[in-house]
Amino acid sequence: MVTLGMLWMPIVVSAAVVFVASFFVWVVLPHHRSDWKQLPDEAAVRRAIGKDVSPGQYVLPYAADSAAMQSEEYLNKCEEGPVGIVTLRASGRPAMAKPMAMSLVYYLVVSTAAAYVTGRVLGEGADYLSVFRFAGTTAMLAYSGSFFQAAIWFGRPWGPTLKEVADGIVYGLLTAGVFGWLWPR
Repeated sequence: MVTLGMLWMPIVVSAAVVFVASFFVWVVLPHHRSDWKQLPDEAAVRRAIGKDVSPGQYVLPYAADSAAMQSEEYLNKCEEGPVGIVTLRASGRPAMAKPMAMSLVYYLVVSTAAAYVTGRVLGEGADYLSVFRFAGTTAMLAYSGSFFQAAIWFGRPWGPTLKEVADGIVYGLLTAGVFGWLWPR
């Protein structure tokens, strides 16, 4: 068994590598540029939402419970549309520092989970491909697994979903490679 303390280096290095890869994927590569679309009359939608709505996740049409979801009024609203989920963030200039820091923390958590699983299964001196397989599978599941639920249940488009799953597979492979390289011998 390999302890987490013995794996601090692959944890930190793999998180840093994924951080850089994520930056490259979102800033340099063009494949996510088509993930969002502009509403036909953005100004009218912004006026309709107004400034008094707090940040959060909203659904339209809204039903407070399952009984309300069976009402004729709710069903008619669903039929006539639009139907969707809207996420509103706090107003203000976009700031990147906090989301980037939170992403790095998330990458450290995923790398720690990969270290924990791999360290429980393999011992010191394990061969590169065995380490690659366990660390990579754990990281890929963490980076990609939840996107399917959002597409299945919340109507997230499949195109962006599959692109983010592919990104997660790359991040998992990078994590696997770092763990295989830096595994205690």
